[in-house]
Amino acid sequence: MATLADVAKKANVSKMTVSRVINHPDQVSDELKQLVYHAMEELEYVPNYAARALVQNRTQVVKFLILEEIDTVEPYYMNLLTGISRELDKHSYSLQLVTQKSKNIGPYDGLIVTGMRDQEIDKVLAGLEKPVIAYGENRRNIDAIDVDNRLGAELATKHLYDIGFRQIIFFGINLLEEEFMRSRLTGYSSVMKAHDLIEESYFMKNSSRIAEKKAFEILQNAKKPTAIVCASDRMAIGVVRAATALHMNFGENIAVTGFDGVFLDRISSPKITTVRSPVIEMGETCAQLLLKKINEGGAQQGSILFPPELIIRGSTVVGRE
Repeated sequence: MATLADVAKKANVSKMTVSRVINHPDQVSDELKQLVYHAMEELEYVPNYAARALVQNRTQVVKFLILEEIDTVEPYYMNLLTGISRELDKHSYSLQLVTQKSKNIGPYDGLIVTGMRDQEIDKVLAGLEKPVIAYGENRRNIDAIDVDNRLGAELATKHLYDIGFRQIIFFGINLLEEEFMRSRLTGYSSVMKAHDLIEESYFMKNSSRIAEKKAFEILQNAKKPTAIVCASDRMAIGVVRAATALHMNFGENIAVTGFDGVFLDRISSPKITTVRSPVIEMGETCAQLLLKKINEGGAQQGSILFPPELIIRGSTVVGRE
């Protein structure tokens, strides 16, 4: 069985360099990493992660706490978990899903929290001694990963303006006290103000059925072409159903945009123009940031906002799928 010394000799580097590549790859150049990885592959060397964890007083466990109703966020979190687990696997970490009550049961090295509401932060963080990364914007200076929610809403609203709509309504989730929703509303509002348009906003549960009912009430009395910027694809599906029931023509007298771009936007007919969040990539970065924080003894890492992408489809433009 190959040893670390064998790998060092094969790669013509020191044992300390091989150890650094294995334990702290972020501190090593890509060229050096590839040299060591190639030697490891040729020698079929497998690092003893169990021994390393014992020496470093690590568990090789990361916990993932979801503080939202799963039925309102699926399949979004499956993509997020894919990204997180993919990155953790590279470093031989296991991922555990936990609840608010069970988060402190059993040893772990770090915690990723999502769905954490501002008024719950102190309760969630109470008693935690391990590094934490939040998935989602917050106003409490907690290290976090999220999409640029304001820019996403700006892209959607500007698109609707550019294709000729002047009555543009915002459908938000009834969590206006949360930073991500405030950012999306601000993005919508900034475009409306820039073009001297009248703002009109409604807030409700993240439900296609509720959004459909509200949209039907508004659209059946609409006197001119109307566009609706939705804070989620789930809500946009409901608006599309309402417009279809009223025999409205997408891209002509009705236009609908969503937000997220994770599967639901593609099952609607027509498919939904949406603001796509790179969720898998965001999950990978979330895990990277937490592992870096663990390796640096809990040092502050800051927050990262990913740029969103506007995907244009048939719910806003005639002739698109």
